[in-house]
Formats: sequence, C-alpha cells, structure tokens
Amino acid sequence: MTILVSPSVESCIGKPLERVDGRLKAEGKAAYTDDLVFPGMLYGKGFYSSSPHGLIRSVDVREAQRQLGVISVLTAGDIPGKNEIGVVKEGQPLLAYEKVRYAGDCIALVAAESREAAEKASRLIKVDYEALPGVFHPEDALKAGVPAIHPGGNKALHLKLRKGNTEEGFREADVVLQRRYEVKHQEHVYLETQGAVAVPGPDGEITLYGSIQCPFYVQKAVARCLGIGYNKVRVIQIVMGGGFGGKEDVPSEICARAALLAVASGRPVKMVLTREEDLVTTSKRHPMIMDYKIGAKKDGRLTAIEVMIHADCGAYDSLSPVVLFRTNVHAAGPYVVPHVRVDTIGVYTNQFPTGAMRGFGQPQVAFASESLMDELASELSMDPMELRLKNALREGSLTATSHKLTESVGLVETLEEARAASGWDKKRKEFSRQSGGGVRRGIGMATSFYGVSLGSKGWALDKAGAHLQVWQDGTVNVAVGNVDMGQGALTVLTQIAAEALGVTTDRVLMLETSTGFVPDSGPSVASRTTLLAGNAVIAAAREIREKLVAVAASLLGASPEEVNGFPNGFSARGREISFEKVTRECYLRNVCLSTIGYFAAPPLTWDEEVSQGEAYFIYSYATHIAEVEVDLLSGAVQVLKLTAAHDVGRALNPQSLEGQIEGGALQGIGYALYENMVMKEGRLLSSSLATYTIPTALDAPEFKVLLIEKPYSGGPFGAKGFAETPLIPSAPAVANAIFNAVGYRARRLPILPEDVAEVDAI
Repeated sequence: MTILVSPSVESCIGKPLERVDGRLKAEGKAAYTDDLVFPGMLYGKGFYSSSPHGLIRSVDVREAQRQLGVISVLTAGDIPGKNEIGVVKEGQPLLAYEKVRYAGDCIALVAAESREAAEKASRLIKVDYEALPGVFHPEDALKAGVPAIHPGGNKALHLKLRKGNTEEGFREADVVLQRRYEVKHQEHVYLETQGAVAVPGPDGEITLYGSIQCPFYVQKAVARCLGIGYNKVRVIQIVMGGGFGGKEDVPSEICARAALLAVASGRPVKMVLTREEDLVTTSKRHPMIMDYKIGAKKDGRLTAIEVMIHADCGAYDSLSPVVLFRTNVHAAGPYVVPHVRVDTIGVYTNQFPTGAMRGFGQPQVAFASESLMDELASELSMDPMELRLKNALREGSLTATSHKLTESVGLVETLEEARAASGWDKKRKEFSRQSGGGVRRGIGMATSFYGVSLGSKGWALDKAGAHLQVWQDGTVNVAVGNVDMGQGALTVLTQIAAEALGVTTDRVLMLETSTGFVPDSGPSVASRTTLLAGNAVIAAAREIREKLVAVAASLLGASPEEVNGFPNGFSARGREISFEKVTRECYLRNVCLSTIGYFAAPPLTWDEEVSQGEAYFIYSYATHIAEVEVDLLSGAVQVLKLTAAHDVGRALNPQSLEGQIEGGALQGIGYALYENMVMKEGRLLSSSLATYTIPTALDAPEFKVLLIEKPYSGGPFGAKGFAETPLIPSAPAVANAIFNAVGYRARRLPILPEDVAEVDAI
C-alpha cells in the first residue's frame, strides 16, 4: 500500500531542517553519561594488564579491598554467568584469567564511593605475570615457531574472492604493476570517552544507560555475563558524544563490567574511562599490509587484479570477521575487472583488538587501490580521471563479486561533477609544470563505492524496528532501535515520520532508544540507520495512516480513495479537516494509533567460499579531489581544498548530508597526514591527545560538496546510507595530490613531513 499523502505536497523531505537535538546540545542542557547521577551511586574502575602477553600466576586484591570507600573488588571468579564478551565469535573474556593477550586486558574491577578512591584502590592491585614472547607484526604472526596467542594458532580468518582467471588476465595485459602498501592503527577520538551507568533493580533486573552504538549487543553481553534472561536487561542509549564505530564493540565490555559491580554492591555504578584508558584499552582501525598486482591494456582497460592482505586483528576477534569481509569485497575498487583474486588473512597479535571504525575495513584498501590506479595512469601516460572513467562501475556492470548493478549507480556522475567543479583539467596541467623550490601545489583524486548496511555476511542482523504512537491531540512519539551518535539520525527520522504521516515536523518527538520497548534492530553501524530504521518508521506510519484516512473519510462523507492529505490535515469533496480532529475521533472510536513497524533487508544470493554474488543490496559512490600545498623544505602538507561528490540516493536533509561529508572527509585527511599511532612491543606510546594528533577546525580545507541524487527504490523516499563513504576516498586523494605536487609516492600511511622532505622534488 502506498503512503496516503498527496505527492505534490512534500512538507519536509529534501529540506535543511534544524537539528532536533541541536539546541539542547548548544545550550549545554543535553545529559551525557557522565552527567548522570543516581542515589547511592558508586564509581567503577578497571585494572588493566601492563604485560602484552603473559600467564597470570596470581591476582592479589587484598590491599585494594581494605581501602576506605571501597565497596567491591571483583575478578574473573566473581562473574556469575559466562566470562565471555566476544561480539561475533567467542574467545574474548570480560575479565582476563590464566592469560593476558595485550597491554590493556582488563583483569579486575573496583567499585568505590568516589572516583579518587576507586583509582587509588586499582593501583594497589598486584598481579604476578609469567612473561611470554610477544607477536607484534601481522606477517610475523604466521611464521613457524612463533608463540600461539590462542589455542588454534594465530590465523584468525582467511577470506577468498575468486572471479575469472587472473593468470589469463595478466597474459592479456600490456602493463602489469606490483606494489605494496601499508597502513597503521587509527583511533576514533570521539569527544566523549566510553562510559556507562548500571542501575540494579529489586528483582534481579538491571538497567544500563550509556554511550552505546548497539544497545542490543549490550543487552546480550550483560545477560550472558550475569547469567540472566534478556528480559531482565534494559539498555537505554542516551545522548552520545560520537562513536565512529568505536562504540559498537567496546560498550558491551564497559556495560557488563559496570553491571557486575552494580549487582555485587546492590548500588548503581558509573564507569567512565579516562582518555588515556580509552586510548590504551579500546579497539582501533585494522593495520594492514596490502600487496597488489594489476594488469591493463594500453588503452587503460583493466584485465586483472590480485590482492594479498594481511590484517592485524589484535588480541581478539572483536568485529574482524565482518570488517574484513568488507575489506575483501571492496579490495578491487569501484571498477569493472574481469579477473579478480583477493586473499584477506586476519591474524592475532599482542596488540589491542581491532574492530569497527568509520569505513569499516575499506579505507585501507581504498588507499591501496586508488594509489595503484594513479601509478597505473602514470605508467600508461593517461590522465587519472580518464583511467577511472574508462573502468568505472555503471548500471549493468558486474562488481568484483559478480553482482550486477541495476539501479542507483552514480559513480560516473560523481567523477564528472567533481571534475567540473574542481577545475581538474586546468589545474592538473598547471600543477604538473611547476619547478623551483619553496612551496608547490598539487591536485589528486580518488573514488570509492560502499556496500550499504551489513550485507550477506551480516544479513541476519539487517533489520530494524520502530514504535510509533499518535496521540489524541495529533502529536506523535517515535522510538527506533538504532541510535544517533551525533550524525543527525534523529532529525532525518523525524522528517521521515512527519512525511509518512502527513504532519509537520514540530508534531514529532523522537524518544531515546530503549531495548525495553522496540524490537531488536541490530547494530547502528554500516551506514544503515536512515535506510533500515527509516523504512521501519514508514512501515509503522503506513499502518496508522490507513486508519486515519478511514476515519477522515467517514467524517468528510467520502470514501478513503477520495481522501487527499496535506500537512496536518485531510481533504475530500471540497472539505477539509484537521489532523488532530481525526486523531481525537480515533480516540473516541477506540481506534488504536500505536504500532510497531519492522523492516528487514532483502535476501541476498552469496557463495561464501569464493565471495561471489550479491555482497550488499545497494551501494553508494563518491569521488574526492584534493588540492594540497607542500613545503619542500619541511615536508609539511596543507590540504587547501577538497571537492567531494557523493551519490546519496536522495538527499533527505541536504544540510545534514553536507556536514557528514565535511566531517568524514576531515577524518580521512587525519588518516592521511596526522594520526600516527606509535607502538613499541605492544605498548602504545602515543597515549594522549598531546602525542596522538588529529586535525582540528583550523586544519579543515575549503570544502565543495556536491550531492548527486540517484534514488534507490528500496530506500525511504529514495535515500540510501552513505555516512561512512566520505572518509574512504580522502586519504588516497591527498596522497595522489602530494605526488602531483612533488613526485613523492606515498605507499604508507600516515604521510609524515619527514617522509616528504626526504624526497628530491621533481
């Protein structure tokens, strides 16, 4: 059934609606986790391993227990349920016992009357370790004779993609290149560190409040560790100060630890990590070593790509199986390639676990594949733009997984729009003719495609629910199972609900996400919230709208088919009636205007052995063109301008989309130039924001954002997810611009000034 709103009246879709949570945040009234206070509340603290790899001989907590103000000190033996926190696979304990696998493994917990008392007591815990040799490099992890971090060895997974015959493809090629690219860890640096408050109830139930991307993950983890039913665990996601993927896996740990302390003490417990704890103990973006081989004809047509990837999963699996699935699928880039072979090997090391971060395993291979495309263009004496246009995915193309693209394929449009808006052709020629010392400018580009949502690997989680209640006065409450991390999801969902019901947005109030009254909606990751939760809201609105139209028809003396909608009202046969009059009549007639809407992603055909088939149900596309200025003496690089063209399906809120693109692109610039996570034998040396540098507003370039609308028939009003896409092409665009400026080909991230300064400029 179609939504019963006149198509000529779109009150809010495509409009730059003010953020529904903007004023609360701007005025400092929004309550974050550390703002919460409950009667009798204690403060929780973890004790973390200082050893990257060792056997635990003993844990002595006696002195900590004797400290004034200390209420509870817990170790693994105090866990009433299962000591297991693995998100995708089992094998990660909530509290380490017998063995620690990275410097940051949590061994014990303290709850005390004050933060200071908890901190002091945690420093008094003594652990006797028997040191074991550590493994700190992904290629070393697979060598003979190295210690096994887990009983099954150090290979966590091996994913394969096989399309055609690459040997044949390379025989057909006129040019073959082989290159190695490397990337390091990247930290999320959300402004609000990880935190949660656990409040025990009188009948064994527990309520969690926190900075949480995936409330249903937390519900499962807490129930498992406490040994209670899901129905006794309620998770409420409150205002959140950023996530970027880092609050997908880790909150299960933080919440479960706070819950353990709350149950043991019988009192509410708040656990909020310090910035150093957050940096040292939580998951990061996967470091990777990527070996690429590419073949092409003289005219630029690609014939074959082979890729071997070694990814550092760290001490535990975390989200590696699904992150590296995306890596494997996207490794060949957004191009038509007849012969593809990809091997993605994830290995355990004695470093912090690696999990989700914006882009989810794709920025790494985008840096490699887009750098390689520029190297190939140089070898063929072709313009990098022309090489990409010749091979770009189009409607009807087959991806590397042999997925035939049938709609909403805007890659070529992003290339062409970015080319025109940036002045690519003119500047490319100008910058390539520079000579002399001082400062030089360069321009570079990169493209990407992004499989929206979790795809075939996570299809069982690709669902969303929404609760919608229309009150008798015509106002509306909406609650969804996915969360707003600061990206503006609540605003867009408000627009979707208003449009689907036929009311103005001021009548809609979004409630906090709570596992207590919305269906399991999977994780808030993979650019899936607008698409899946939006469709769930529409499903609920359709059901209620049908009831409203039926009552409106009876009041207007018309049939339901004759009723038209306009904002906050209905009309038929020349008469009009207000929305609230109809809702009041529904109340008097005992017509229920409360319902649950539900949406599940379409099923996908997939061959797991060779990674062939429909990896995702829809893709978003982007092209970024970066202009840089390079100081030849110091090697310092400044990004002056970034043109970003994105196929977003349908722009439901253009202002919000532009903000997402600018923020994501700046994170990508940080990945390229600033964020240097320094490790030494499993220990983080850059353990503060004084030593781990991120770009600020002062480092932001001039942005030119171009929204390409290629509507997706399966999305809410044509929209599709895209929020992770802006980060993906930024780093390779910057790297390629640096090469254009000074001839330095970066094959490792981050690109440091000393690397650039060592090269004699062309």
